[in-house]
Amino acid sequence: MRTSFTGHATEFAGLPVFRLSQNWEDEPPRLVPEAELPADPGSVAWRIEAWEEDEGWDYGPSRMFRHAFEQFLDLVDPAGVRALVIGTWGYAAMNAAPIGQLCAAADRLTGLRALFLGDIPAEECELSWICQGDVAPLMAAYPGLEVLRIRSGDTDAEHRTGLEFGAVRHGALRELVVESAGLPAGVVRGIADSDLPALAHLELWLGTGRWGGDATVEDLGPILGGARLPALRSLGLRNAEIADQVAAAVAGAPVVARLRELDLSLGILSDEGAAALLAGQPLTHLRRLDLHHHYLGAELTDRLVAALPGVEVDLTEAALPDGYGDRYVAVGE
Repeated sequence: MRTSFTGHATEFAGLPVFRLSQNWEDEPPRLVPEAELPADPGSVAWRIEAWEEDEGWDYGPSRMFRHAFEQFLDLVDPAGVRALVIGTWGYAAMNAAPIGQLCAAADRLTGLRALFLGDIPAEECELSWICQGDVAPLMAAYPGLEVLRIRSGDTDAEHRTGLEFGAVRHGALRELVVESAGLPAGVVRGIADSDLPALAHLELWLGTGRWGGDATVEDLGPILGGARLPALRSLGLRNAEIADQVAAAVAGAPVVARLRELDLSLGILSDEGAAALLAGQPLTHLRRLDLHHHYLGAELTDRLVAALPGVEVDLTEAALPDGYGDRYVAVGE
């Protein structure tokens, strides 16, 4: 799956994104739609953002975003909204994600089925700087939520602005994506220990130790076992500094036999990891194997393609180690 960190999302959950932005000529800024409001609020994914630099560095919620979101709820029929795309909330490196405000609006956003929390490209805030919080209350507040995409990077324990994801049970969630430059082991374990019977697509960006990515293949054990994920058909373990270890674990993982798509892209996969995949269980049942942004040599690349004649194998964006022999994930900050 291709992911761009340049510009904002134009489509989410199968719907075109409709932008609402601030008019800075008003005080406080007024929320302005990019065009005439759609007659059906469920026909688009509504994007809300509000820029505000918190010079006090208090890491609290953004006043400006709170005001913008309140305007949004009054501008449309919130009960008809099916998808939300949340852009920058103040300055995402200094302000906590508006999780509390989203939870408080659950009794009005009764039709919400898809949420993108953090549509924030690198030119606005580096991925590794984005503050988040505990998303478990969101899962409880929206039992009908089917799609959840999160961008997060900050792991500041002092200010409790790092991403937290404790084990939950959620019967409706079909797609969960967590994009990170460094995903903490606690988050991975929380997701792995969750009961998500409807989940068909799971995508975790494991990242690097430099930015808090300390998860191991042992933490991924319940996911790779698949017992709590009976509907899983697409698995992405991406942007991983431990890509070779992940590949070796995937090679013998029970969950792989029922996958249609496997994505180990954006990481530092080398010949070692590719050889483990070839030596493991058959992958010929897959529809797609995504390994783009890799460090494989020509021989292993050719062997993979030859071994999987009916599989769409993406081996683009081949890279070479630097002069010191170091390899790098695609999104490392």
